[in-house]
Amino acid sequence: MYQRLLKYLLGATFLGLLAACGSDDHDPPPPPAAPKSIVGVAQDTADLSSLVAAVQFASNNNDLVNLLNNPGTLTVFAPTNAAFDALARTLTGNANARAADILVPANKELVRTVLQYHVLTSTVRAANIPFGKAITPAAGGFFKIDNVNNRPVITDGRNGKSNITATDISASNGVVHIIDKVLLPADKTIVATAIASAPEFTSLVAALQFASDNNDLVTLLSGTGPFTVFAPTNAAFDALAKELTGNANATAAAILVPENKALVRSILQYHVLTSRVLKADIVPNTPIQTALATKTFTIQAPASGVTITDGRNRVANITATDILASNGVIHVIDKVILPSQ
Repeated sequence: MYQRLLKYLLGATFLGLLAACGSDDHDPPPPPAAPKSIVGVAQDTADLSSLVAAVQFASNNNDLVNLLNNPGTLTVFAPTNAAFDALARTLTGNANARAADILVPANKELVRTVLQYHVLTSTVRAANIPFGKAITPAAGGFFKIDNVNNRPVITDGRNGKSNITATDISASNGVVHIIDKVLLPADKTIVATAIASAPEFTSLVAALQFASDNNDLVTLLSGTGPFTVFAPTNAAFDALAKELTGNANATAAAILVPENKALVRSILQYHVLTSRVLKADIVPNTPIQTALATKTFTIQAPASGVTITDGRNRVANITATDILASNGVIHVIDKVILPSQ
C-alpha cells in the first residue's frame, strides 16, 4: 500500500513539472534585432573605422553621414583601414602615414569626391554585378568590375585594381561590399592618359597634334566625351610608315609631312568612336561606326584574342582593353587601321 501511494505521488509531481514547463508563464524570446543602416554597419565593423572617420570629416552639415544613414537603396564599396592607410602613404609620400594624416582641411574636397565615388544609388548584390560593364557612382564618373579567377576585381578611373574581399553585408538601406584598396576617380582625359603613357603612345600624340586644325582633334579628345579610342602603339605607326613609303627604315615621323595631313587626319578619326564602348560592350562581327563619316570596321573575338578588320581587310590585334579615362576608354592595337578608299 505504501509503495503504491509513493508511486502515485511521484507520478503526480512529474506531471506537474511537465505542465509547468509547458505553461505560458515564461516570456517569449526577443525578436531579432532590426538591421542597422550602412553607417551603423560600418560603426560596428572595427576594420571600417577609418571609413567612418572619413565620412564624418568630409561631410557638409553631416550630409554624407545622413545619406548613408537614411532610408534608401544604396551600395557602398567600403575600403578597409589598411586601404586608407595605403592611400595616405600614396598621397603624402610618407611611408609611415596613416589614414588620419589625409583628413586635413586642405584635402576635404578630395576626400569627399573619393568617398562619393564609392557609393551607388541602387542596391547591387554580388549575384547582380554587371561584370565588364561601366558602373556609375552617385557623383558621376565610372569604374568597372571584372570576374578574375572567380573573384570580383574593380578597375577604378585611374586604372588601379581593388579586390572585393567580402560581399553582401546587408543594411537597412542597402548593401556593403568590403574592398582592399580605395577607389580613385579618373583625373586624366584620353589625351592626357596617352601622354602619361609615354613612350608607348608618343607617335599617336604627335599625329593628333600634326593633323589637328587649330588643335581641334586634341581639344575634341580632351573634352567631355564619351569617346572610345583604338590607340596604335609607336611600333604600329612605324609599321604604317614603312607600308606607305615603301622604305624599310621609315619611322612614324616620315608620314607626318604636309602632303599627308588630310590622310593622317582621316586615319585618326577612323580610330575614334563617339561613345564609350568597353570590351564587354563589343558586338562581334557587326559594323562599328567611327567618327569618320560612313566608315566602319568590325571586331572579331576568336579564341586566340580580339582583332579588328579594317576597311581594307587588314587585321589588327587588340592587345590591351579598357584603359579608363575621365572621358572614355582606350583600347591598344598593334596596327594602324585604315578606312576603305
